[in-house]
Amino acid sequence: MMKPVSTLLLACLLTLAGCQSLSDKKPAGEPDNENLPSGSGTSDHNTVFLSAQHCLSEYVRDQSRVHYGPCLKIISVGDSTPQVRDDGFIELPVATSVTLGVSCVYRHADGSPIPLTMETTEFSITPQTFTETGKRWYLHANTKARQVVGCVPTLSRSTAPTYRTD
Repeated sequence: MMKPVSTLLLACLLTLAGCQSLSDKKPAGEPDNENLPSGSGTSDHNTVFLSAQHCLSEYVRDQSRVHYGPCLKIISVGDSTPQVRDDGFIELPVATSVTLGVSCVYRHADGSPIPLTMETTEFSITPQTFTETGKRWYLHANTKARQVVGCVPTLSRSTAPTYRTD
């Protein structure tokens, strides 16, 4: 008779321990946290946060698999190497012009890069690009994860591609 009681007690304790380890903070993609910088870095109140690197992907439902799209990495901010925070974002001042050097690469079906597809280009930030402080932004390598070619940097507030592939 003691074995079922002790099993039930152990299950309750494990459940309680698991709940205690859950964070109260929502993931960065959730609406309540999309404007909050994460990480321990200090930040100026006149900045926005731009992801230093980002890869697109899209779930292909009829094939039951993930298609790994192109990746983009910021390789320069003006003439300097980007200062990447612990959370993977770069701080940029609002209402300021700067040119970003970016590198794009497409990926194999297993997610590994295809070196021959690597190319670099520039992306210009104008004083009108970022007007609200504290926002998180992502620079995509293209507008879609599939059926695209080239490095066409596309600014977005979302980690998802701008357009889904039909």
